[in-house]
Amino acid sequence: MLYQRLARPLFFHLDPEQAHYAAMDLLARAWALPGGRAAMRSLFEPKTSPSLERNLLGLPFKHPIGLAAGFDKDARWLGPLSALGFSFIEIGTVTPRPQSGNAKPRLFRLPKDKALINRMGFNNQGAQAAATRLEQYRKGLRGSIGPVIGGNIGKNKDTPNEQATEDYRIAFRALYPWVDYFVVNVSSPNTPGLRELQEREPLTRLLQQLHKDNISLCQELSLPSPRPVLLKIAPDLSEHQLSDIAGLIRETHLKGLVCTNTTISREGLQSSEKLLQSYGSGGLSGDPLRERATEIIALMRQLCGPDFPIIGVGGIRTAGHALEKLQAGANLLQLYTGFVYEGPGIVRAILDGMEDLKKHLPNFNSNNN
Repeated sequence: MLYQRLARPLFFHLDPEQAHYAAMDLLARAWALPGGRAAMRSLFEPKTSPSLERNLLGLPFKHPIGLAAGFDKDARWLGPLSALGFSFIEIGTVTPRPQSGNAKPRLFRLPKDKALINRMGFNNQGAQAAATRLEQYRKGLRGSIGPVIGGNIGKNKDTPNEQATEDYRIAFRALYPWVDYFVVNVSSPNTPGLRELQEREPLTRLLQQLHKDNISLCQELSLPSPRPVLLKIAPDLSEHQLSDIAGLIRETHLKGLVCTNTTISREGLQSSEKLLQSYGSGGLSGDPLRERATEIIALMRQLCGPDFPIIGVGGIRTAGHALEKLQAGANLLQLYTGFVYEGPGIVRAILDGMEDLKKHLPNFNSNNN
């Protein structure tokens, strides 16, 4: 409540992108203070129970709530974010070469809808910079167990789709020693032509090549098993396209799906048409995406069977929203826009609320695969 009453109004007076960096700078400073780490964990880390634990993708998760890609693009804030209670953090989207992204302003709030519009354009410092920070973070753990780390990878904007596979391979190789799983991002609406890679032929070619690299890198590094590779899909796909994706899972060795990315739809918004036109294009996230993302999860669960791992993301802000997606078939969940609107206590609030709600839901299926 303190965040909503005091901090959020201050941050919301800033440009959204400026507010993001200002908030994370404050968290990083608090983390670096003597006693700061213990204080942050005391304030924000949730109390977990065995019923919330997950074993998925061959990885242990303390609970199902993680942070979606896009928040920590360059692996800059893994320490402070881990103190907020996330059981897993997905960095990126990381591209092979650094790129500045689209022109600013490129991030916009829709407070009436508890939503965001972004057209960031994969702004990041490149795969090598992310790999260096990940290595430093891993070494800094000194044997302690941090959150599971995912690496979300994409192509550079100026790379033609015909050469996109090589971009993904470069980012894959750079991050491989330091992340626990990968997510292939071909579904952002903010890189021209990227979503064309979701079509069956180019997607099959890309994923099959990454599988070959996965096997060779696993052997090269003497790892016990290859890294799980997941695919992040758009909420704007047709049922036919979704069926195609389900059909290629076995031949491409995909280990899971992330459902879903942001949407280009503007249906059902409370924000004025004038405001939306002033903001322009970009992917919409937050509350308005919730229902469609849940529909996609339920459909992919039906198409992919009961045991295929699905990470649900899109419009999760409360315990009720979280349970809704778990009941639709998600195994794990990711937050982004809900974190912006609800603040650093959101993980604890959702998990506490889930424990309360589950008492009244005797048929709740935890999907603890």
